[in-house]
Amino acid sequence: MPANDPARDAAGLNYDPIGGTHPAEAVWSAVFPGYRRYERTATIGHGEADWRESCAAVMEWEVKRRSGFRVRPVTGSVVRATADADYRITAVLGPFTIREPVRVVETVHTLTRCGFAYGTLPGHPVSGEEAFIVHRSPDGTVWLTLRSLTRASGTTGWRVLFPVLLLAQRVYRRRYLRALRPRY
Repeated sequence: MPANDPARDAAGLNYDPIGGTHPAEAVWSAVFPGYRRYERTATIGHGEADWRESCAAVMEWEVKRRSGFRVRPVTGSVVRATADADYRITAVLGPFTIREPVRVVETVHTLTRCGFAYGTLPGHPVSGEEAFIVHRSPDGTVWLTLRSLTRASGTTGWRVLFPVLLLAQRVYRRRYLRALRPRY
């Protein structure tokens, strides 16, 4: 959607490449000037049971929740990632509580791909989009791919803290990549 599109403004999202992480696409080649682009993939299992379990977990926000965040829908009580639904993600870091308002902008569920992308709303510490995608290869290997587009928030206080937020983002990304691995 173009930056001056009325539908984008009505959406309330605070960034321009809405849907830019393209969770339905196996190959992500998009580049957006002004955004830090990130993509990593990790093996999380093998076989039909791991596939089903991982799909259910990713859609229930388990990547975020198992990494130390609380996720709550803004309306209703269903946590499952649903397109166009708003959520409040909360992180507690020592004495600080950080609230992240987000909206799911895209979901995907096919025979080989499952996941979603969410975008930031005003008040979020950064501006951009993040996607969690579970996919499987023909040999049955199950993978988790993280994608994100990030830039500093337009809010002055958060903009000043952006370098610190980038460090925190690196720590959490490592947690995300381990979040859906089997727990033995």
